[in-house]
Amino acid sequence: MVKSRTYIATPPGATIKEQLEDRDMSQKEFAIRMDLSEKHVSKLIHGEVALTPDVAERLELVLGVPAKFWNNLEIIYREKILKANAENHMEQDIEIVRKLPYREMAKNGWIPDTRKSTEKVIHLRKFFEVVQLTLIEDEKLNKIACRRLSSTSKSDYALLAWAQQAKREARSCETAPINLKYLKDSLSTIRAMTTLAPEVFAPNLIQLLSNCGIALIFLPHIGGSFLHGATLQDGNKIVMGLTVRGKFADKFWFSLFHEIGHILNGHLNQPHGTSKEDEYAADQFAKDILIPEQKFQMIVSKGDFSRNALLHYASELGIDVGILIGRLQKEELIGYTDLNDLRSKYELK
Repeated sequence: MVKSRTYIATPPGATIKEQLEDRDMSQKEFAIRMDLSEKHVSKLIHGEVALTPDVAERLELVLGVPAKFWNNLEIIYREKILKANAENHMEQDIEIVRKLPYREMAKNGWIPDTRKSTEKVIHLRKFFEVVQLTLIEDEKLNKIACRRLSSTSKSDYALLAWAQQAKREARSCETAPINLKYLKDSLSTIRAMTTLAPEVFAPNLIQLLSNCGIALIFLPHIGGSFLHGATLQDGNKIVMGLTVRGKFADKFWFSLFHEIGHILNGHLNQPHGTSKEDEYAADQFAKDILIPEQKFQMIVSKGDFSRNALLHYASELGIDVGILIGRLQKEELIGYTDLNDLRSKYELK
């Protein structure tokens, strides 16, 4: 028996059982008369196997009830199962809709806008390409490496939506076969792009990563996601999604190299996503690429964090000065808002 708020699907076996009780006939005797195994009869009574036209004909001979009756009973049962399951799944999915950032997704044009819960479920099933939204929680579908400041239930669902959109957009991106050696050899070239304006470096960066087998996707930030970037493998390409939280350029470059760190350190396609150790390793990778630790300590030892000094250090390092200022702020060597006017801001689409 399958139940939902509106439907109750009772198997034809319940009627067979009533007939046997009226005749005071055991299932063993009934199985013999039907020329079926006792196991099959038991499953038939409990609705675990379909009542086929062949069985319906046998039931007419043994119980004297027309085969048409049994066939109709089976059809009604199967239809009610579908309706009951659909209703139960809809109610479960409506609960998941409440956890997803539907309004922002619609605002970004990822899905149609609507206020009806059932319509939201249908739109989201199509967006995530699943028959039921509960499936998006399956770790087999979500091996995502990402950089975010925190993790909550809300941010986890926002990440799933954000990563899915990156995957959908990446399908239209042509990439070469995945080539991690070429990516590693290109790190200095990518680092040098930090001094360029986004309209200059963006197309070059997209093309370079495409040559490495990586589709780079720029997406808007979703509130409450704490997200900077996410990387996953989809078929024969790697998908890297990036956002610019607060629009600061230094956060963008740190996130980019953080995601590259995940790729080069082999953190993709892990059964349970990335660990704290993986995230720490990716952070260290980004820090060392942008400002090698030895050079950073030399700057710190001089103790001069004036505007002119930092511009000079950044020029020597060959990076945007905002990257150095962001690092000093992060390590609390200068105030959180000090020299923010030197930190470039990006608008990436």
